[in-house]
Amino acid sequence: MVGCCTVVAGGQWGDEAKGKISAYLSLTDGIDVAARAGLGPGAGHTVVSAGTTLKLRQLPAAVVRPQTTLLLGAGVMVNPAVFLAEVADLGAGRRVGLDPRASIIDEAHRRTDREDPHLTTTIGSTGSGHGPCLADRALRRGRLAGEVAALAPYLADVAELLNQALDDGRKVLIEGTNGFLLSVLYGTYPHTVGKDSTAATIAADVGLGPTRINRVVLAFKAFPTRVGGGPFPTELPRAEIEARGFLEQGTVTGRPRRVGTFDFAAAGRAARINAPTDIALTFLDRIDPECRGRPFDRLSRAARAFIDQVEDACRAPVTLIGTGPDTFDILDRRGER
Repeated sequence: MVGCCTVVAGGQWGDEAKGKISAYLSLTDGIDVAARAGLGPGAGHTVVSAGTTLKLRQLPAAVVRPQTTLLLGAGVMVNPAVFLAEVADLGAGRRVGLDPRASIIDEAHRRTDREDPHLTTTIGSTGSGHGPCLADRALRRGRLAGEVAALAPYLADVAELLNQALDDGRKVLIEGTNGFLLSVLYGTYPHTVGKDSTAATIAADVGLGPTRINRVVLAFKAFPTRVGGGPFPTELPRAEIEARGFLEQGTVTGRPRRVGTFDFAAAGRAARINAPTDIALTFLDRIDPECRGRPFDRLSRAARAFIDQVEDACRAPVTLIGTGPDTFDILDRRGER
């Protein structure tokens, strides 16, 4: 019996509620093994569950399901202090596995990220050390997780564990970070992160080949946001953002997020390259404030028309609709499509 593997990727500049979607799927689908792919501790995922807000920087959002094994792939960068603190704070140590091939972010990486004028001013880096760490990995001089004694209790062959889990018929979820428009290959270069963030790379980050993936959920925010510099063609003026009550801050940086209207052309490009089976559309309550808890046929006409436009642009069904901040504030249409 072959298991089922779902990849969750972002379609914009991050902050599309990938953490919320991943937490929801882990709880409703009974995910056995979840792995975090993507960048590292500079990419925060916020999850609101049972009245508690979790701001995760290293562990998968599936931490909300106690039965789920939590893994970090070889493609993820790890700040040992952040990782160890998060594991301890969440009491998750016994179910966490870290690939020994993951790159280590050290103080020199963080210092370069904070002090290099190009990174701080032009790029608007989070200062977490990702870019310098990636540079050292490319030059084959960076440290790996297997070389850090404090991480030894958590080391595991993540690629082998995931492939074996699928061979055993288990349910696997891979959680990406950032978003398509931040991809160093396909995004608004040079105002991007230091690596690719598409679904294909997310799978490769944890050691899964393309044929192992059954579903790709591509997440979009009804009103996209961006932290830091770079192009934002549909950006709203600050006064309008405040008037609409759309003020947000980055999970890790605390910096105010820029907000814009939905870019259907950009969404279509993201879908073209990520090839999603499903679209997750979040923050629909910004279009229909009364949508929380309502079935699809009771959404406002404007909300349903917007969903139709997203489906047309992406050529994929919108099956998960975020209607509020809680993990379960989701209208799940997977059984209807």
